[in-house]
Amino acid sequence: MRLVSWNVNGIRSCLSKGFLEFAASSGADIIAIQEVKASVGAIDVSIPGYDYQYFSFAEKKGYSGTAIFSKMEPLSVSYGLPIDEYNHEGRVITLEFHDFYFITVYVPNSQSELKRIDFRLGFDEALRNYITTLRGTKGVIATGDFNVAKEPIDLKNPKQNEEHAGYSKAERESFRKLLDTGMIDSFRFFYPEETGAYSWWSYMFHAREKNTGWRIDYFLVSEELKNRMSDAGILADVLGSDHAPVFLDIC
Repeated sequence: MRLVSWNVNGIRSCLSKGFLEFAASSGADIIAIQEVKASVGAIDVSIPGYDYQYFSFAEKKGYSGTAIFSKMEPLSVSYGLPIDEYNHEGRVITLEFHDFYFITVYVPNSQSELKRIDFRLGFDEALRNYITTLRGTKGVIATGDFNVAKEPIDLKNPKQNEEHAGYSKAERESFRKLLDTGMIDSFRFFYPEETGAYSWWSYMFHAREKNTGWRIDYFLVSEELKNRMSDAGILADVLGSDHAPVFLDIC
């Protein structure tokens, strides 16, 4: 089974840049997307074979939002986190299947000068507690744009980005707390020493051409599902967004 996740940075824009063609050729059983940037009724996305589609839109038009396209019918679908404060930007969708929960998440950006760091850290805590609760029932796969580079190896210029959004000490420690609950960074599980492996590049300064990027998109897998993983990676050659899709193969 292949699972794919992609921050599309606006679904309408990505649709014009090959999203449907990518989805059709991806071989994925589930495709999760983040940063949909659309509103209810504003888009119509039809991918042959993906009969189950779920969207969560932000109350603010043209902002945030997530979606999941699945070939498999889930047992249940839920939106958001148990704390309502974090449920107005369409950042979380959960599908329950027979043997695991599948979550797409778009973690808030702390923004310049970390002006939204408190909201982001609160979101992190709520997400961490939510995942821990779900794991009391069955394994969890959580994927999406977590807006944090975990280690120096996960971005091109770590020293220059100390205490910038996405690489502040507080954000890295918060992400580490989630991993410490028993969630595995699937890419590093398979490729612990690989350098230059990034999933996001700025549109400025030809960053993608130079591979001056960050790895901020993840598939996190709970320990219960560890032995089912067979591969994980970044589809860096796929264009259409400032992010690249990431994937997880499980059996």
